[in-house]
Amino acid sequence: MAHARGIKPVGYFDCPGGGQVVVSGTTAYIAHMKAPHGTTIVDIADPANPRKLAELTIPPDVHSHKVRVMNDVMLVNREAAPRTTPGSGLRGGLGIYDVSRPDKPREIAFWQCKGVHRFTFDGRYAYLSPDLEGYRGNIVGILDLVDPAHPQEVGRWWMPGQWIAGGETPTWEGRAHRCHHPIRLGNRLYVSYWHGGFVILDIEDLGKPRFVAGLDWSPPFSTPTHTALPIPFPLHGRNVLLVADEDVMRIPPGTPAFLWLVDISEETRPTPFASFQVDGIDGSPQPEFTACHQPCEEVRGTEIPVAWFAHGLRIVDIANPHAPREVASFVPDPADGGRVCSNDVCYDARGLLYLIDRDRGLHIVERT
Repeated sequence: MAHARGIKPVGYFDCPGGGQVVVSGTTAYIAHMKAPHGTTIVDIADPANPRKLAELTIPPDVHSHKVRVMNDVMLVNREAAPRTTPGSGLRGGLGIYDVSRPDKPREIAFWQCKGVHRFTFDGRYAYLSPDLEGYRGNIVGILDLVDPAHPQEVGRWWMPGQWIAGGETPTWEGRAHRCHHPIRLGNRLYVSYWHGGFVILDIEDLGKPRFVAGLDWSPPFSTPTHTALPIPFPLHGRNVLLVADEDVMRIPPGTPAFLWLVDISEETRPTPFASFQVDGIDGSPQPEFTACHQPCEEVRGTEIPVAWFAHGLRIVDIANPHAPREVASFVPDPADGGRVCSNDVCYDARGLLYLIDRDRGLHIVERT
């Protein structure tokens, strides 16, 4: 049964499962988990009655589960769908669309590579995780979209060992160390690097990102680093990085994923000093997609909405960074007879929250 504490349901949009939702104005953009569903565009002017405006479809071998929108430009990822046979002729990369008419999205360019996973977009630059020829695993890429019809790569960075074509040799197995997605604050990129932890990059010169520091804790901890989110204001005089591990691909025996708070006041020595876990989750065996996944990347205060897979939406207050605490929660009814799998959450300008389920449905809720 659905459960809400400190959160009020406002609306619901029935749709296939999604990997990400973002809102621009009164329009929501949902990137889906499985073909043929690519991206659905939804009118949310009346959040109690969301209405589909348009949908992009994709071929069966394509995964297009991420989307960003700024200044009427929509970016969507294209990568190989899970279990796709290598060499299938996939057109991987970044799709670039004009959505000045949200009901009529129009592709204006395509930046091609082997594939792109997650990314961020500030209206001028896209900070992404391209999979490029000659490298093992996704690296950090920066695209200039001042002219969206003609995207230009301006910078890249990779973890030493990834550039196979350049003679580098990884010290890890397979693609364990790879860029998940970069987040910019000022002249820094905070980059989650999967089982390679996270890195902080100086991008004062966008063309030459420079390594500042990094920290990798898997192992001994079991789950990969999904998001490194800088808090844009000090907490108790400290600069803090909120780091979410994702509850997948555990290193055995595999404890559930959780949130970390990391002191980056002295950024060359990032220091974890606190963590948060949902009450009731312990070290007992659980299936994947049970624990932590993704915080809302727009930080509006000390209350951080987090999509927590089988535990729905959790609002975590970090006002006292030494003791983060849950202050509200919303667990929707499971869709399609399965279990809840909350995958992503975002705000709109009205303060409403949009929670997309990995399997089915978009919930629109309000903090009370």
